[in-house]
Amino acid sequence: MPEIDIGTPVANAVDWLTENFEPLFDAIHAVMEFFTNVVLYLLTAPAPFVVIAVFTALAFWARKWGFAAFTLLAFLLVDAMGLWIAAMQSLAIVLVATVLAVAVSIPVGVWAARSDRASSVVRPVLDFMQTLPVFVYLIPAVFFFGIGAVPAGVATLVFAIAPGVRLTELGIRTVDAETVEAAHAFGAKPWQILREVQLPLAMPSIMAGVNQVLMLALSMVVIAGMVGAGGLGAEVMRGISNLDVGTGFQGGVAVVILAIFLDRLTSAFAAKKRRRKRRAPAGPTATTTPGTAAQPERDLAAV
Repeated sequence: MPEIDIGTPVANAVDWLTENFEPLFDAIHAVMEFFTNVVLYLLTAPAPFVVIAVFTALAFWARKWGFAAFTLLAFLLVDAMGLWIAAMQSLAIVLVATVLAVAVSIPVGVWAARSDRASSVVRPVLDFMQTLPVFVYLIPAVFFFGIGAVPAGVATLVFAIAPGVRLTELGIRTVDAETVEAAHAFGAKPWQILREVQLPLAMPSIMAGVNQVLMLALSMVVIAGMVGAGGLGAEVMRGISNLDVGTGFQGGVAVVILAIFLDRLTSAFAAKKRRRKRRAPAGPTATTTPGTAAQPERDLAAV
């Protein structure tokens, strides 16, 4: 068999991008660094007890007393282990990467759901992204952005996009076709159908995608400790490199606490939206009069 070297062309392409698009990478670096520093400042400027109180209030809103008690005790444990700043560094990177990943994945998922041709292009790209080894994402990020929190955030962003795109496309494609046809029959435009019908009905699937984006982002941030991202990833890597079981275990426990908190919070938000939708009144609209609420359905059936 002839030898085929695909590594050299890829390396040459990376060098070419680095030389010709340096201003673009500098701009991305500045934006990511700015947002990460802003979120980190908001999380670390107040005293830890203030932030813990906010987290506990969010937990109470999401799942009442049980989850609130867990959140309070868990984050007090993180602070007692001396990992508060490291945990907030990881949380800042996760939040920034998740927001940017969701901002990219939802429009791409909508595009793929509304176009079979776009879906046929997006699907193999997502397959490639999800099967690529996690550590490979760090290599171009380090080449383009150096070391630190920014390459970790960029690698996390790219790594976490795939489930958001997939579940957004799935949610929109599984919306009842008869509901969409009814909206068409009443003269709704495509943008109105997307905004008023498809996105609300697909919201549980979209929120599941956001949840998965969060979980993947958190797992990637731990691995990104290898490129100087700091946070809990650095604690875990320090424990591995020094064969220090205690340090690694404490970092792992803090990661688990963040994962449980973010997972339960996002899933509770989706559940609350579903409950509000089920409780919404199904009476006549403002354009109908009493006794004629079923007339649109009869007109649609006649059509």
